[in-house]
Amino acid sequence: MRSACAGSTEGSRRAPFVEGENLTIAYRWAEGRFDQLPALAAELVRRPVAVIVAGATSAAFAAKAATTTIPITFIIPEDPVGLGFVTSLARPGGNMTGVNLLSSEVTAKRLELLRVLLPDACHVVVLVNPADATTTGSTLRDVEAAATALGLQTHTVRARTPAEIDAAFADFAQARPDALFVGADPFFTSRRVQLANLASRHAMPMSAATREITDAGGLVSYGPNIPDEWRQVGVYVGRILKGAKPADLPVVQATKLELVINAQTARTLDLTVPPALLATADEVIE
Repeated sequence: MRSACAGSTEGSRRAPFVEGENLTIAYRWAEGRFDQLPALAAELVRRPVAVIVAGATSAAFAAKAATTTIPITFIIPEDPVGLGFVTSLARPGGNMTGVNLLSSEVTAKRLELLRVLLPDACHVVVLVNPADATTTGSTLRDVEAAATALGLQTHTVRARTPAEIDAAFADFAQARPDALFVGADPFFTSRRVQLANLASRHAMPMSAATREITDAGGLVSYGPNIPDEWRQVGVYVGRILKGAKPADLPVVQATKLELVINAQTARTLDLTVPPALLATADEVIE
């Protein structure tokens, strides 16, 4: 959980707040132990803080359970209406608002891109983090539906620690899947170098939801620009500190989805990226 009297520092600078002068930011991290989130949220409520920023779905649930009065700004991959965080996107109606990254909504597109890059692929392994049951559940539902439509077989592997990621790739060496589909989870983005190194070692084409993993050496990513969306969180925190109510701040949905292709990785894997796909990419890493 990331929480504070204000949220994203860069975004909040657009408001008249300066960290260390009239703004204090207190960080709390569960370090992958999601069972610790309720205690961390309760601690922040006791301080008390002026705004809580929740950087994952489980953190948002913990914050919601801890307070109905302190404003909460979230950044999550799922639909906040379906999760019960807000009444509607336009009129949240309670003490929560924030950013929907739309990561779940682009699952089918990510699988379609893998099909274009690997037209002969049959077997795709899906890597998810079981510590975040909500995100994992929605990811697997979306993947199953999209894979069925594309004629792909999927196999799920769960990893919540660096050691479990290593073990997953050891299993891949036996199963020899055609590609790896990495679920949208902050933990995997934080382990991007490990994922990229292992994918390279096992010659595994890897699709990610965040460009950071592709920057590190993954094959392709399709999803929102995470730093841009965190800046929007900071803007909302600044507005709340100036008196705005979360109930009146519409949930922001990611407006730009980026297609990033690592051409260097494609060459290493001896893959030919179709020119039409290269032409539509927002960035091609050479």
